[in-house]
This record gives sequence, structure tokens and C-alpha cells, in this order.
Amino acid sequence: MQYSRNSFLKTLGLGGLMATSSVLTASPFRDILGASNLGTEARSLTLGLASYSTRKFSVDETLAMANRLNLKQIALKSMHMPLESSDEEIQEITAKFEKAGIGLYGGGVIYMKTAQEVENAFRYAKAAKMKVIIGVPNHDLLPLVEKKVKETNIKLAIHNHGPGDEVYPTPEVVYDKIKGLDTRIGLCIDIGHVQRLGLDPVKNIKKYADRLYDLHLKDVDKSEADGASVEFGRGVLDIPAVLKALKAINYTGVMAMEFEKDTEDVFAGLAECVGYVNGALDAIK
Repeated sequence: MQYSRNSFLKTLGLGGLMATSSVLTASPFRDILGASNLGTEARSLTLGLASYSTRKFSVDETLAMANRLNLKQIALKSMHMPLESSDEEIQEITAKFEKAGIGLYGGGVIYMKTAQEVENAFRYAKAAKMKVIIGVPNHDLLPLVEKKVKETNIKLAIHNHGPGDEVYPTPEVVYDKIKGLDTRIGLCIDIGHVQRLGLDPVKNIKKYADRLYDLHLKDVDKSEADGASVEFGRGVLDIPAVLKALKAINYTGVMAMEFEKDTEDVFAGLAECVGYVNGALDAIK
């Protein structure tokens, strides 16, 4: 069964509510989608959360929302764990993740404009036992970044920031800067920013598959510089095609949802996005 973005959302109907485990297990849409298990952990692709989505909420509230939505991997932004945190403060926060049963797989986006900021970013990630830094190092700092990657074995996924960004606007710019560096330095493709540039997220995912270590999953309302975040399936991004592309390249990183709308009351929008992705993944099996 094939679904367009709009017809699929209409089929889901109560997409936001479906994202909670109690509704998912009893939902009649299980039969429509042919789903035997709608939990994200049962699929080959891992749906997680970029905590910038919950920037108006505390770490405790973010973890509670993630558990309600069955999101078991989070990349933390600095408002939830400040970059200047001591190792002891970082350990206090990581203990909350362990208690909640959620992985703190990465941190970012972390900007690195000085050598000191590079050193601190890797100290921070190492103390938190992160697997990847989602970062934006200045071009002249890439040799130091490579050195730190080799020392720590922590991957760096450079984030493209789209229209108006002069450092890494596109995945192509990122790739051209890092292709000769240690292979643990790669990309975090933000598909929303790619779309706002009028480029094809699917083509970029496939083209740079060998160095794709993180992905910001989102939808935007138009393919222009001022395109704004919307609930998945309501915008112009072909998210099912993105998911198919990630499956085709055997992507093993996290698809980190970055929902930038409704910052004061974000849960309903996040729930709708999770419901949409879960249903789309089952429909394209």
C-alpha cells in the first residue's frame, strides 16, 4: 500500500495520540498498516530526539516526554547540559539517562570557533560517554578536530545549516572539507535545511552515505529560505522517501527528530511526528 504524505496523515487520523504506547498497542490502525510491532526499537532505523526540540523544558521533562513517545536515544543541546559543565555535573545528568533507560548518544549542535572550544567539546563528550558530537568547527580548526577524534574515538558529524550559513550551508560543502580527513569525521545532514535550499534530501543522503553519522529529521512548510518547521507530513518534505533512502544505504545512526514549532507546548506536535514516522516505516517495510 502506497501513501502520499497527506493521505497517509489522514489515514492515521489521531497520529499524535497513536504515538503513546497504550494507544499503539490497542489501535485498529495496526491492521490497516499491517504492523506487528509499532515500537521504534523493533525496526532497522532508530528514531530519536534532538533535545533542541524541547529547549523550553528541563532534562527531566525531556526524558519523561521521550519515554512516553518510546524514543530511546537523545542528542542533548547545551541548554540541557551546559558546555561549561564539570565532569561531575555531567555525570549527574548522565545518571538520569541511565535511570530513564534512554541513551545519551550525542551532543549538539556544538559550535567550535577556537581551539579551546574544540578541546572542551571533546572533554564534554568524553565525560558524557557520547558516541558522536554534532558540531560546527571552523574550517581552520579541522586539523585539531581530527587529532581529537583520533585521541578519543568520538565521531564528529558536521551539521549543515542551510540558507544564510557561511561555514557549512550544504552537505556538499561539509563533504568537500572532510573527505580527506579521518573517516570518523562525517556529516549530520539536516534534511530541513537541505530542503530550504531547494535541494533534494534523498539525493544528498545517498551521495554522502559513506560519511553520514547523524541526521536531523524534520519537515518544513516550503522549499525556501524562510521555510518553517511543521508537523511531519504537513510540509513539503517527502519523509517516506527519506526513510526509504536511509534503509537503502543501511543507515545505522539515529534519526534525531528536531521539531522547532510550538516550543511552549511541544508534546502534541512531537507525538504527531512520531506517529507519522512509525506508520510510514511500517507502510514501507
